[in-house]
Amino acid sequence: MLNKLRALAHHPRSKMVLAYAAGATTALSFAPYSIWPLYLITMAFVVHQSSDLTPRQAFKYWLSFGFGCFSVGISWVHVSMDVYGGMPLIASMALMALLALYLALYPALAGYLLQKLTPATSLLRNLLVFPALWTITEWLRGWVLTGFPWLWAGYSQTEGPLKPIASMIGTLGLSFIIALLAGALALLAVKRWHSVAVALPVLAALTFIAPMTSQVQPNGETIKVALVQGNIPQSMKWEPDALWPTMLKYMDLSRPEMLDSDLIIWPEAAIPAPEYMVQDFLDNANRAANLNNTAIITGIISHRANDFYNSLIVLGNYNHKQQSEADYLGNGSNEFKKHHLLPIGEFVPLESLLRPLAPFFNLPMSSFARGDFIQPNLNAVGHQISPAICYEIAFPEQLRANMNDNTDLLMTVSNDAWFGTSNGPLQHMEIAQMRSVELGRPLVRATNNGVTAVVDEQGNITDKLPQFEAGVLVSNVKLMKGHTVFSTFGQWPILLLSFMIAALAIIRKKLCS
Repeated sequence: MLNKLRALAHHPRSKMVLAYAAGATTALSFAPYSIWPLYLITMAFVVHQSSDLTPRQAFKYWLSFGFGCFSVGISWVHVSMDVYGGMPLIASMALMALLALYLALYPALAGYLLQKLTPATSLLRNLLVFPALWTITEWLRGWVLTGFPWLWAGYSQTEGPLKPIASMIGTLGLSFIIALLAGALALLAVKRWHSVAVALPVLAALTFIAPMTSQVQPNGETIKVALVQGNIPQSMKWEPDALWPTMLKYMDLSRPEMLDSDLIIWPEAAIPAPEYMVQDFLDNANRAANLNNTAIITGIISHRANDFYNSLIVLGNYNHKQQSEADYLGNGSNEFKKHHLLPIGEFVPLESLLRPLAPFFNLPMSSFARGDFIQPNLNAVGHQISPAICYEIAFPEQLRANMNDNTDLLMTVSNDAWFGTSNGPLQHMEIAQMRSVELGRPLVRATNNGVTAVVDEQGNITDKLPQFEAGVLVSNVKLMKGHTVFSTFGQWPILLLSFMIAALAIIRKKLCS
């Protein structure tokens, strides 16, 4: 019986099914489950099982693994297409499958190249070449076609023991380490025990050393922040009749906190209209914030020349708390315009072809212009705040480029109501946590319906609101100064190392052939 089971497990079709199941299991490594060892175990299983395959077979095997990862791990994307996109169920499922299949091409490429360059199991193959190829393909997935860096292996460590190392080499560097550990575990299956003897002491040392490399320390200041969660139903958000009730709800929720809070933050597109349409409301909110010695940062649609932008503006006081007059003028100064737009949701590639196909390709405000990659920090009550709007928080190099010596606080705003009660918003939150670890700054996150939270400079959530409830989260945030290794060098050292290893593997292959 045991022999039959082994034979079944090694049958080509069974191996493909097992690869898919292993990929699907990785979803449990991310929020809300955060069972971080599972990514290591499943990846080690796939590395071991693919070791005797040809490059072509390995491509298909890792494609199946990747398809399992993304068809389950980002299945929440289907909610926006099915519930709000007006697409038939079969069409939305087909699009979801195509997206997962596209994303699966990257691990498939890593598996193919691994077998092409180093077909025999060895320390070199498992502990160097595989981590390098995995890191390169994850980076490519976060860059090609505007990028989709969701579910990088490194995010499995948001609640794991290796998280502090992200302050040195970033989340992408953690992906390298996860792949290295998986390669070491795969070697254990063939009784090469010395692989663990090589890997574990190095990782233990890195985890111990990482906090010592950081120059981040308190700057002696604290800012009292009020994060407002309006919980506006997505079905109402862009309805013209709901505009004033929405704005008044945010103002009503904020008013009790104005006297004591330094900074009030409303989420992405909390004001779902262009500035010029709501100027009276903005002027009143501007004066109210000034009279209470505070500032309000809100998401809004800004209009410059002939373009519309998904933006953040500051109402009330810019340079310090005590001011005789409010600063907001509505002229585009002290404003942040979203740079990294979400495909379909904020811009439609090949729009003349796609827009006529279904309402999903004609969502409200899906023709935004793109802001600059590097923009000045927002200035609110004398503090420098580095913002990211929604999807942008998943791009570490963009946040690093926009942070400077004077940045006091990281801030991200979002509207994840598009994804209902799925895991998407919770995965989005853990991505934001890793930006704090990398850059050594506390982060505040204001959303329409959750997760609204405060994160310290070590990536730990210190305060949060329940999802799907209207409310205000008030928190005293300790501000930091100084730099991490990652904020200085970014992810380029781990990328250079990975490309060097891959190049040496190619040279070695050519010399040996």
